Amino acid sequence: MIWDNAFAVSIIPQLLQGLVVTVEITLLGTLIAALLGLALAILRRLAIPVVSQVVTFAVVFIRGTPLLVQAYCAFFVLPDYGISADAFTTGAIVIGINYSAYMAEVYRSGIQGVHIGQWEACTALGLPATRVWGRIILPQALRTVVPMLGNYLIQMFKDSAVLSAITVVELLGTAQAIGSSNFRYLEPLTIAAILFLIISYPSSRLVNRLERRYAPQH
Repeated sequence: MIWDNAFAVSIIPQLLQGLVVTVEITLLGTLIAALLGLALAILRRLAIPVVSQVVTFAVVFIRGTPLLVQAYCAFFVLPDYGISADAFTTGAIVIGINYSAYMAEVYRSGIQGVHIGQWEACTALGLPATRVWGRIILPQALRTVVPMLGNYLIQMFKDSAVLSAITVVELLGTAQAIGSSNFRYLEPLTIAAILFLIISYPSSRLVNRLERRYAPQH
């Protein structure tokens, strides 16, 4: 199959629309993952064995099962039990929950990295938990994990292609639709790959700069 420049140029607007959907679902999924992951990390830190064990099991289960299987279950199985949403919403929630398990571990490592003396000082002063977490622990912990969270954002952007399997019309889904309707896959899939690279490569460079900026000073 020979590359067709005219066809390639004609499908770029459609692929850019798919790219917009990919970016939207990545940002929404990241918001869900960041907030839920932080909640899971804090719950695991609490001195309540039952809660900690349940959260630990949930994190292990989510991390141990493929994103594609989770997406299929959410989109095709849950509606049988009265829980349903459109493909975009389902995809954003699924990828957000999936990555929350990974971000929870990142947050946990950041929290554990806070010097024990900080915790002891808070206990000695009798500070309320909300102030301890909001003013002392989290600001220090988050500073060290920003680069890793950025890496997960980039990974989520690329993994969003999996959601085309549940009819989310993101970048890959758009490329597949164009290919099947025109019986030409070379141009749409190649351009889709280039668009993924155009977004992910500069983002990874930015994350590398953040890693150097927030690297611990010795």
